[in-house]
Amino acid sequence: GKLDGTAIRVPTPNVSLVDFKFTAKRDTTVEEVNNAILEASNGALKGILGTYSEPLVSSDFNHDPHSSIFALKETKVIDGRFVRVMSWYDNEWGFSNRMSDTAVAMAKLK
Repeated sequence: GKLDGTAIRVPTPNVSLVDFKFTAKRDTTVEEVNNAILEASNGALKGILGTYSEPLVSSDFNHDPHSSIFALKETKVIDGRFVRVMSWYDNEWGFSNRMSDTAVAMAKLK
């Protein structure tokens, strides 16, 4: 499929928002997209990908340790294939946590 995305700096020092759009290869639904994200956030990407469905604002994500926090209520599917998702991230803290994870993983290689 085709895709397009934008990262938007919001009026908080460290938090940004990703507005990501893509054309799926087959028809899909909001539920299917969100379930795939939930499965990943509870499985292979646990601790890296977060999700939320509460009404939150940019400052709520300051110092969130996830690399990306997926906004479940913002998922949209138009005409079955055009999908829009949104995800927040703290561009300093999330990255720092991944660097820490990398250091721990490298230390275990000894």
